[in-house]
Amino acid sequence: FGKMYRVIEKFFPPNFSILPAIMDPLFQTIQMAIIATTIAAIITVPLALLSAQNVTTFKPIYVATRTILNFLRTIPDLVLAVIFVGLFGIGVFPGILALIVFSLGILAKLISETIESVDMNPLEAMRASGAGTLQMIYYGLIPQVMPQYTSLVLYVFEINIRASVVLGYVGAGGIGLVLNQQIGFYNYPNAMAIIIMIFVVVLVIEYISNKLREALI
Repeated sequence: FGKMYRVIEKFFPPNFSILPAIMDPLFQTIQMAIIATTIAAIITVPLALLSAQNVTTFKPIYVATRTILNFLRTIPDLVLAVIFVGLFGIGVFPGILALIVFSLGILAKLISETIESVDMNPLEAMRASGAGTLQMIYYGLIPQVMPQYTSLVLYVFEINIRASVVLGYVGAGGIGLVLNQQIGFYNYPNAMAIIIMIFVVVLVIEYISNKLREALI
């Protein structure tokens, strides 16, 4: 405990004069999360439909999609970042790729479970009246799942903001890379200012996200 106190003491007072210099990396981190969440939200739609048992009645496709999604969820985002940094080098791009794959595993599972819980009676009525599969999905399924879909996308965006900071530690760019450098150089007051800034940004984004979810559901 004595050593812990001495280490924590080194972080104070925070050096807030570094804040102007970290704005670009901070915006990079937010951009990483926005781009990755947007791309994952788009790719998730067909994957969620294929992994929903009440929509995909062809068993081999359903089982194959579920298996792929289960595999994606077993790989930690940090490991994904290490792999992509090794392939593409240090920067934002491997971080975005890691977040896309990480987000797909979460979003597709949650949205497919949402699809499986919808009321199938409107879809069956549309089928009986001669509607095609795409018409059933567009007019009968999407209106039922859209509020939950939007809420889950916002939830994953919050997760990606936090995850993108951690990914910077393995060279995936953004504010995490700067934080790692400052701690590596023993610039603890600078590191503390960065940590406080990240905390404020996460709180603001979480507040906005919660308000949007309340408005949608």
